[in-house]
Amino acid sequence: MSKPMEDQSSESSLSKGETTSKQDDASLRILRVASDVYPDVMGGVGIHVHEMSKLQAKLGHEVTVLTSDHGDRGQPRKENRDGYEIRRHRELVSPIDNSIFPGLAQSLFQMASDYDVVHAHSHLFFSTNLAAVFSRLDDTPLVVTNHGLISQTAPKWLQKAFIPTVARFTLNTADQIFCYSETDEQRLRERGIKTDVSVIHNGIDCETFVPMDVDTSEGLQVLFVGRLKPGKGVDDLLVAFEDVIKEFPEATLKIVGDGPLRDGLAQLAKDKGIYSSVRFAGRIPNDEMPKVYAASDVFVLPSKNEGLPRTVLEAMACRTPVVTSSLPQLEPVVEGAGFMIDADSTEQISEYIGKLLEDRDQRISMGETGRRRVEKEYSWAETVRKTTSVYKEVSKATDYTEFENLDHV
Repeated sequence: MSKPMEDQSSESSLSKGETTSKQDDASLRILRVASDVYPDVMGGVGIHVHEMSKLQAKLGHEVTVLTSDHGDRGQPRKENRDGYEIRRHRELVSPIDNSIFPGLAQSLFQMASDYDVVHAHSHLFFSTNLAAVFSRLDDTPLVVTNHGLISQTAPKWLQKAFIPTVARFTLNTADQIFCYSETDEQRLRERGIKTDVSVIHNGIDCETFVPMDVDTSEGLQVLFVGRLKPGKGVDDLLVAFEDVIKEFPEATLKIVGDGPLRDGLAQLAKDKGIYSSVRFAGRIPNDEMPKVYAASDVFVLPSKNEGLPRTVLEAMACRTPVVTSSLPQLEPVVEGAGFMIDADSTEQISEYIGKLLEDRDQRISMGETGRRRVEKEYSWAETVRKTTSVYKEVSKATDYTEFENLDHV
């Protein structure tokens, strides 16, 4: 689908895909639909939404993000942040960590036709499914980023009903889907998704996430970063860490993030007798995270389901070796930069953390491999370049010369 672009010099509309002014040729109007946006909500999707919007705005595109207030009525309804506009809607409820904000319907009805593309994030959210419904009523192209096929929060019975029905409708309604990996694309095809897919890796700002010298006098540190919710495997990590500190009593486990399991995880650490060795750091601003990664000897993500998690790439960019679940899409990423384990095996988690803690040379070698791979294959500038080029294709817009200058942003 495509829509008429407006001629700023006259009252008449042009036929689909045509432009007349240099201003039209130079920029796109992007309407982004996302339940989460950083720093309102910590996590990979929110950071991806913020960073993508910020850089696209810096390139001269007009970006508006429609999102939820997540129950915080003190947040402004409208806000300009880093060159793009945020429009928040009142959250009604948030079942299984999924914000429901019905006011989004009115915004889509009033605004979508004025934009060149609607970009929604994750078919697992109410907001993206609503955007798919409205795309049936409007000519504006819809693109959807698949941030992971399976929910880490919803019960299995619900997902069995949701994926072949609502999710399939949403993904097949889109004009284009973005996946982080070929594995993610294959999973969609196996479930009957026929929409065109562009595989564009998740990107990392390699000028922000860099190796650095930090004070490590407090001893060995193991790091977890993410939402404290079911599926992330933090409970298994705590059980495994009980064995780790038997061999490395000076080691500490730093847990960055917050979520519904926070109190239960703290109690588990107390029950295991390791609470004094665990640091619940809560939310930490993204621009402070490079120091946290750099101060850590091992990053661990024993998650049951993921897309291509930013945290793994961030750790690797900071030259920190990783231990992750053995997920197919992570295999080419982690190879040589860390170890992969069975997420359900606390024995493997503790074993491979121990291997890295006892071998400094291996930590350095794996860290260097990870940094080189992120620089070469997961550049954030390249992610934005490819994403915005797809917008151009689906909206049948003209060439945009600023794509050539992304490396300077």
